[in-house]
Parts: sequence; C-alpha cells; structure tokens
Amino acid sequence: MAQRKMNWFAIWISAGVVVALVLVAGLVVWMNNAQSGPGTAPEASHINAETGAIAVGDGSNDLATYIDFMCPICGTFEETYGPTIEGLVDDGSITLNIHPISILDRASQGTKFSTRAANAMYCVAVADADASLPFMKAMFANQPGEGTSGLSDDEILAIAAAAGVTGIDACVNDGQYSRYVTSITESTPVQPGAAGIGTPTVLLNDEFVQLTGDPVLDIVGALN
Repeated sequence: MAQRKMNWFAIWISAGVVVALVLVAGLVVWMNNAQSGPGTAPEASHINAETGAIAVGDGSNDLATYIDFMCPICGTFEETYGPTIEGLVDDGSITLNIHPISILDRASQGTKFSTRAANAMYCVAVADADASLPFMKAMFANQPGEGTSGLSDDEILAIAAAAGVTGIDACVNDGQYSRYVTSITESTPVQPGAAGIGTPTVLLNDEFVQLTGDPVLDIVGALN
C-alpha cells in the first residue's frame, strides 16, 4: 500500500501560525502588564517613591496628609489647617509628608482631574523641592468645583509657573506619573470604621488624626 506523502508546506504554515499566535499573545500580556503596572516613580531626595510622600521640612515629628485636589473637604482642610501646619514646618516641629492621590476622577466629567493634578504635583516636586508647598496651596486656592471638568493642563502649568517652576510641560501633558499616582493611591491608609479610602486622611507619627476643625487642638495639642 502506497505511503501517504506528508504535506510539509502545510505543516510549516501551521507551525508558523502557531508561533505567530504565541508571539501576539505574549505581546498582549506584556502590554497589559505595562498599562497596569506601577508606572514611573518620581525620583528626588525629598520624595519617598515607596510611599509617595513629598517631604517638606525636617522636623522630628511626621505629619502625613493624603489629599485629592478635587476634594472640597481637602480644600477646607488646607484653608483651616494649612497655616498652622506651615508654621510647624517652619519652626522645625514637624516634617510634612504630602501624599497627592486620586479618588475623585469620576467627579471631573471624564478629564481625570484628580490624577492629572496629583501627577503635576510630582512634576513640580521633582523639578523644585521648595515649590512643592506653594504649588499645593495655589492649587487649592484655585480649586475647581466637584463635578466640573477641573483645571486644564495649561491652567495647571500656569499655577506651577507662578510657584516658580517651568519646563515641566511634557511631564504634565504626558501624565508622566499618572500610573504611579493610581498605584500609590491604593496604599492610602483607611481610617478605622471607614468603608474605604477617604480624603483628607491625616496621620501624626503614624496615628490617625481626628479632624474637629481646630488645628491647635488636633495637631499642636497632640505634639505636646
């Protein structure tokens, strides 16, 4: 009985298709991992890339604030507590560790203002440590209403320029630290009894601060 001839051409074509599918699948996995990874971490001596903290001052006590630039309560917090906190930084009582996070992207009509603003905060902090606090204060002074589209990138860049930082257009426009912001937000401490991450979240020496509206009682008193 005659042996059936093997169709080597068909076999090689089939093998080539299989290899191509494997390569495509690997590329898709790699791209998905790249998209969902932690992204580029900001690098500067006063930024803790593991926690996302932007350090201002060098006091022995650690005051950590987790803020979202779209959060109206954060704006009130800055207005009420900001001067006292800045005074404690200036007199060497505390190191202020600012954590810009993004939990309110849903409240900016699809523009992801919270993430864009937090990204810009890192862009400014990397460029000039001394501009970190002035930029944050100016962002809250110009805070858009929750539910609006937020500030545009050009408006954010103008605020950065007023704080003394220019040359960060690509960092802001390209969202250089956006994936990092998303990743680091997930590490925000959750207050006992809370359903999830909230802003502002404030910790003094790793202990949650209950905000009563009285900065002297809540922060200064806790230092003494």
